[in-house]
Amino acid sequence: MKSHTAYLTFSTAERCEIVNITGQVEAELAKSGVREGLCLVNAMHITASVFINDDEPGLHRDFLKWTEKLAPYDLRGYEHNRTGEDNGDSHLKRTLMGREVVVAVTKGRLDFGPWERIFYGEFDGQRSKRVLVKIIGE
Repeated sequence: MKSHTAYLTFSTAERCEIVNITGQVEAELAKSGVREGLCLVNAMHITASVFINDDEPGLHRDFLKWTEKLAPYDLRGYEHNRTGEDNGDSHLKRTLMGREVVVAVTKGRLDFGPWERIFYGEFDGQRSKRVLVKIIGE
């Protein structure tokens, strides 16, 4: 069995942003040499997310509006912010959008549905954060 580990680094221009990372994950899959297996993609920060959905800008704006509606940025409204942090909302947004995805690898390619792509969701950005890509298989 083969194993390949890579760390992608992101630093978004905005506090909250969605970034299509499919190409970077596919590049790591190509480096791995794995033809049949699994690919895990995991946000390694508790205020960022990795998820699969459609690469449609209106949908991305909807995700950001929806998460802001459910967990609005509010310096005083979260118990967590009483610790000196200002990102209580970001932790909740990450929980809504998810921590990681696992994608099957078939014939050396990510085995997606027709519109599926992998996204990095940033909810407390403007600084470097890592995403783990772990690929295992034959």
